[in-house]
Amino acid sequence: MEEAYFFMLSFLVLPFLYLIYNSFKSYNPPLPPGPIPWPVLGNFYSINTMDHVSLANLATKHGPLMLLREGLQYLVIGSSSTAAIEILKTKDRVFSARAVPNSVPLTRSEIDQLSFWADASCENLKNIRKMCRAELFSSKALESQELLREKKITEMVELLRTKDGLVVNLEKCVYATVFNMFANAFFSRDLVRLEEEGSDNPVKGLLRGIIGAIGAPNLSDAYPFLSKLDLQGVRKKHRELSMRVHALWEPIVKERRKRTRGGLSHQDFLDTLLDKGFTDYQINKLLEELVSAGIDTTTSTINRTIVELINNPESMKKLQEELDTEFNQGRRICPGLPMGTKIVPAVIASLVYFLDWSLPHGNDPAIYQKLRATSHLVEPLLLIPKSRKE
Repeated sequence: MEEAYFFMLSFLVLPFLYLIYNSFKSYNPPLPPGPIPWPVLGNFYSINTMDHVSLANLATKHGPLMLLREGLQYLVIGSSSTAAIEILKTKDRVFSARAVPNSVPLTRSEIDQLSFWADASCENLKNIRKMCRAELFSSKALESQELLREKKITEMVELLRTKDGLVVNLEKCVYATVFNMFANAFFSRDLVRLEEEGSDNPVKGLLRGIIGAIGAPNLSDAYPFLSKLDLQGVRKKHRELSMRVHALWEPIVKERRKRTRGGLSHQDFLDTLLDKGFTDYQINKLLEELVSAGIDTTTSTINRTIVELINNPESMKKLQEELDTEFNQGRRICPGLPMGTKIVPAVIASLVYFLDWSLPHGNDPAIYQKLRATSHLVEPLLLIPKSRKE
């Protein structure tokens, strides 16, 4: 009987002794403040579909550096310029690793060989970034594409002029224009027709689907022990969408590979990849990441800027006055930033300089955004163009 009491007492006391021992054995630095997590679930209840708005509201309460828990995973959120500098600059090397979403249908070795999801210290990633900077985003490469960008923007403006006084989906028009800019840099040809993008061209839906799969809430990310099960089918969906996107340029790759063997070459980015011995699979995955990330961030920036200008008529008028003058005178950093800084101002300036914009029936433009891997407008950007410059 006494032995039974002893074992029962030991069973109750030992866990407390273990906790006391650990508290003296090591010192863990305090974690940032944050909302109290629920057991098992974490802070899922604290975040709604407007992720960035929820996080901003939480930051006003808990501070610019806060801790959230999604399932079994801890997230530290920095939401001030000071926190951003500390994470992205001061301690850049410490934070240079990337958490790869479970939805990405690549093995660890494939990521290290051909994906921008690889660790910043990965030699293969360094080589890929170096190649992209030299062939796509260098000053020389961007200057060589300047006439092409002007041509695509002119085509967009001319199409919008034919819609004078009619309601147009500006988001689709901008998306097709930017997509063809990238396509010409990669393949020396358009991949979508600008006129068709006014209807339901599937390209935008495919690429947005991939971005959505990457950023969508996924149980396998919150609970790593479920990673191989793909309970929500997100990885499968990502793989299927990727195959459909690859089909857009696979015939071009096969044709160009045959032409290269015959000694003929365009010397665009695809030719560079072929010359360096990239396989079709490697080309598909690299181009998918460049296209989906580059186009989505670029078009989202343009659309949101136009919305803000329409919401602020005085700013729109001031910008048009400035353009009336100027147009007559002539480690984790994004590798595509130089191209984005060329495309975004040029497209916005052309839309504002050549056209006046109004809202159908005087409605307010939809400024609600959905944040997944990137942020974009939830509702279509429907506007009425009117020519102001020939």
